[in-house]
Amino acid sequence: MRAVLLAFAIGLMSASALAQEKPQTNTSAQINYSGFRNLAGEVESYRDDRLVTLADFQRMAREPNTIVLDARSADAYTAGHIDGAINLPFTDFTDQSLLEALRNPNVRILYCNNNFSNNAQPVMLKRVELALNIQTFINLYGYGYRNVYELGDVVDFNDPAVGWVQS
Repeated sequence: MRAVLLAFAIGLMSASALAQEKPQTNTSAQINYSGFRNLAGEVESYRDDRLVTLADFQRMAREPNTIVLDARSADAYTAGHIDGAINLPFTDFTDQSLLEALRNPNVRILYCNNNFSNNAQPVMLKRVELALNIQTFINLYGYGYRNVYELGDVVDFNDPAVGWVQS
């Protein structure tokens, strides 16, 4: 019986040693899904009060301390964007890049993406539940930008009122 227990103990120690030699693949220290879920829940009702009409969007865009942010790729931005918008692709959002582009966490930020009825380049429609609008708002809020407004209307980018410019 002692021999069996000894063999079992040695086996456990060997398994423990092997497990410690395995490279760590756990990324949970850098990925917090439950934190994201909590943040998304917090943003949901906050965002409801931050949807604006095209007329309000255009009026606000002309006011001081306001930035129109285009979070699409640089190529999509170059192909066409709202006049006066600055480009910072969503995939490039970090504390530093947002601070460099937006200068001040209190600046008013206006943005839109899945609001164009054209479904044509450079603004192809996304699935509504995956629209860049949602991720953009959650990320801006999560990075501390609270003065954020989103276009709530669906518009045609060929409508002169939109102020669309093409390269």
